[in-house]
Amino acid sequence: MRKIVTLKWLSYATTLFMFFATFGGGIVTRTESGLGCGTEWPLCHGKFVPAHTLASLIEYTHRLVSTTAGILAVAAFIAFLVYFKHRRDLQIFAGLTLIFVIIQGAMGALAVVFSQSPPVMALHLGFAFIALASSLMTSLGARQEQRMGGLAKFNQMPRTNKAFRNFVWFLTVYSYLVVYTGAFVSHTNSAGSCTGLFCTGGALPELASGIRIEMIHRLAGMLLLVLIIVLFAWIYKSFKSNRELVLQANYAIALILFQILTGVAMLFTLERPDVYMFVVLAHMTAIAVLFGMLTYMSYLVWRLSKSAELGQN
Repeated sequence: MRKIVTLKWLSYATTLFMFFATFGGGIVTRTESGLGCGTEWPLCHGKFVPAHTLASLIEYTHRLVSTTAGILAVAAFIAFLVYFKHRRDLQIFAGLTLIFVIIQGAMGALAVVFSQSPPVMALHLGFAFIALASSLMTSLGARQEQRMGGLAKFNQMPRTNKAFRNFVWFLTVYSYLVVYTGAFVSHTNSAGSCTGLFCTGGALPELASGIRIEMIHRLAGMLLLVLIIVLFAWIYKSFKSNRELVLQANYAIALILFQILTGVAMLFTLERPDVYMFVVLAHMTAIAVLFGMLTYMSYLVWRLSKSAELGQN
């Protein structure tokens, strides 16, 4: 039992630092501190201790947090391989966390040394979200192992069906695409290109590059809201007896509404950079948590769409 508790807290620490690394990346982008340490990595202007400028401190702190997240991901992966041999799923989640934290870290280092295009930098954030989601699934799985004693409890939960499973999978993939469009808006400096809810000149204006990018993101976000509402209604109509799914449905609807509200708030804080940055970070945090939750739900419905016999594997 002590090993399970230790691994649970190790996975919690990994998820926490993964979140801080993702959140810190947003701060680096919004404050334009990406070159706060020049074009050097891992050094900062030729030193391990950066000069005391705001940009260098922000960039260097982000590097330290990301490195710590990477070290914890390595430790968690090894620990789950050694002590959780009976939970192949958690080993896979821990492995995905390690793989994607390495990829996004390498992309961040390359972005410092070599200038990268906006699509590549958007992928950098996207991979960070996958690493965070994988880490969150590891943490939830370790918590479930401690509280329920393994996968046997899944057989006692109400079953779902393949149609619902496929919808959740589609929704999770789609939410990742919405994340990517938002990151692309940020890295192309397209925020603020649209001055109204439907952009200047109506819903389909003659779209300049920045307006087109921001409009695509807004439409993608609105469709995500519709899909989350469908998810919410489907769960309450067909799987209301499954308390786990009902809880996640409530979280999903709250997160997407908060996401929409912060998106609207960005329109009214564009001229106040000090407030705007925090609104953007809140906007990013909401979609990060939502994507992680949907990823876990994808795993859950996969388990619950299988027969009780298969659920024992």
